[in-house]
This record gives sequence, structure tokens and C-alpha cells, in this order.
Amino acid sequence: MSDAAQPTAAEVRAAAEAVKTALDRHLAAVERRSGEDDPAVYEAFNELAAAAEAYDEVLYDRYDEVTPFEIPSAEDALPPYTGPEEPNAVSVLIRRDYSVAEPQRLLGHAQRIESADDEGSVISGTVHGALGLLFGEFEPDEIASRHKEFGLEEGDSTLWVTASDEPAEAGEWLEAPFEQVDPQQVVCRFDVSAVFDDDLDDDLEDDTDDDLEDEPDPHLDEDEDLEPLDADR
Repeated sequence: MSDAAQPTAAEVRAAAEAVKTALDRHLAAVERRSGEDDPAVYEAFNELAAAAEAYDEVLYDRYDEVTPFEIPSAEDALPPYTGPEEPNAVSVLIRRDYSVAEPQRLLGHAQRIESADDEGSVISGTVHGALGLLFGEFEPDEIASRHKEFGLEEGDSTLWVTASDEPAEAGEWLEAPFEQVDPQQVVCRFDVSAVFDDDLDDDLEDDTDDDLEDEPDPHLDEDEDLEPLDADR
């Protein structure tokens, strides 16, 4: 990383303060927890994980130093695993969200796909039809790696791996593929979301605003009363 791209010392300090704030919030949520699956504790846990990861990154970028903490992952937040010890089958559930950032780029790709098709159908004139052509032509992993090229912008994504004793029968779950997922049979999961960065940015902005509001004016005497301005002066 170049010197110009390195975080400043103030940014590292702000990230450290964000970790302290997240620690306090997590402890407060734990002390007030209403049950084993209290959503407030879960939210505070995620905020602490995001803050710690952000601090670890800027600390390394600025000072080439690391923390002794292991950053919690989504796997740590899963309920206890109760699936088979030696599964005979696994299911991989993937969700990836996109927004259509550049419709014209998407439509252009769909028209090229359609022009190479000998069937002569014309469905690429709408975003709905273009998406059907795109996902029919390319594998989901290729779309994920080339999403900007296709005019798409990545949103949240998640991947769950679940275990079972026996593989499902052909066609058994096609009508409702995600309805019968048992969280306690999830072997591992991997989540990607901008919400962690957004929460951290909001915390830093709030802390900065609070500091600005609380900072006293060095030119004012606390014991001195302000006199109203004389309009005739």
C-alpha cells in the first residue's frame, strides 16, 4: 500500500475508539438480555465484530501491527450444530443480491446474447427479459465476478452449507427450495454485507458530532455571562 493510501493516525485512533464503544454496547446488551436469542445481543455482537475487524485492518495498514483478537465470524453466531456427525449429503444455499445500476449496459449485453441466438426471439428490450437472458447464458459465479460489466451492483450475499443423512429425492424441494432449512444443521455460513461498514461509519460520525458539541469554546469564560448585542452600535 502506498503512503498516500495509508490511513492516518487519527483514523486509527478513531477506529480504536469505535471498538471501545462497541465493547461497551455489547456488554450493556448482554447485561440486559431477555433470553438466549436476544436480538439486541446479536446486533451488538455484529457491531463489535465489524468494529474490531476495521480496527485490525487500519492498524496493520498504518503501523504494520496486528491485534491479538480473533475476529468472530458468522459461523460463531450459529446455533449449536445438531446434524449428523458424518453426513452423507450436503446442500449449498446461496443468495446474492444485485441492483440494476446501469440498465442500458445490461440491455446491451442481452441484445448481443440474443443476436447470437438462432431462434429469433426478441425479449431483450426489457430489464426483466434481459435478466432472464443473462442468467440463462452465464453461470451465477461468472455473473458475480463480472457483475459491473453487466451493469449490476453487488448487494448482500450469503452462503450456507447444511448437512443431512440422505440426499433429497429428485424434484422434492424445487417448489420451495429455502423453506425447510434447519439452522442447527448448518455446517458453516459466510455472509458479505455492507451493513457492517455502514454501522461503523455511523458510529464514527456520531462520535465526531458528539465531540464537536461537547468541546467548550476556549475563548469563553465559563463564569462569564454573555451580554446581548446593542443594536445601535
